[in-house]
Amino acid sequence: MDLALWEQGDRSRPTVLLVHGYPDTHAVWDEVAERLAARHHVVRYDVRGAGASSRPAGRGGYAFGRLMADMRAVLDAAAPGRRVHLVGHDWGSIQSWEAVCTMAERFASFTSISGPCLDHVALWTRRGLARPTPSSLRRVAGQGVRSWYICLFQLPVLPELLWRAGLSRVFTRALEIGEGVPARDGHPARTLPRDGASGVGLYRANMVRLRRPRGRRTDVPTQVIVPTRDLFVSPHLVGGLPEHVPDLSIRPVAAGHWVPRSRPDAVARWVAGHVARVEDGPRAARSAG
Repeated sequence: MDLALWEQGDRSRPTVLLVHGYPDTHAVWDEVAERLAARHHVVRYDVRGAGASSRPAGRGGYAFGRLMADMRAVLDAAAPGRRVHLVGHDWGSIQSWEAVCTMAERFASFTSISGPCLDHVALWTRRGLARPTPSSLRRVAGQGVRSWYICLFQLPVLPELLWRAGLSRVFTRALEIGEGVPARDGHPARTLPRDGASGVGLYRANMVRLRRPRGRRTDVPTQVIVPTRDLFVSPHLVGGLPEHVPDLSIRPVAAGHWVPRSRPDAVARWVAGHVARVEDGPRAARSAG
């Protein structure tokens, strides 16, 4: 595997690792990275199957274990021996939940955007169905409607054919109309047809976790930015998170799924504030001592 990696800012500053989702590349973070780079060391990479990185064949190449190995390699290359501040969007956030729950020692903080932990989603769904009320059933059904495409991506061959037949143009137009996110140089990427076709492996390799959830808990200080107009991830999925994440902050924002593009000022401000809170904690404790 070859992973394409980008760095901005001063390496002596706190490192912020930005992980993109599907079917994006590192470029979805351009506006946020520019705002953070003045006071942070910003690291981004194209995840496997996207952009300038390698594209493994078969669903096994996209399993969580492979994604975690990639992230460790990026951390070792860009911030050796340091704990970084992790930020993930969409599938970048889904895999980042796996990271902070399985190798928490590598991270100083975590910011999640529009990408829940699959184990938490499964437990949230089971809890809503175990003791059904009209409200809980509406919420579970609402997330089911939002997740319609997951079933499509389990089909063999068809999703790849759709991406290569022109789905990328539909995706770009939907961003402009539904999200108010105009196309610009780098996003959506020119590699979008291949990225979309390759990235369905993420869904085929990992959605089994919804049927067999594992106990997932993290003590990494976590904030969840919740776009209240997200067409794919229900804002209600944050319910029950305090059971799994003791140090938790929730940041609602009136925006759609691609909030790193539509509200980069707010995202960068919240990330920088979260980083500062965590970084200032040890310094404040030393001063008090």
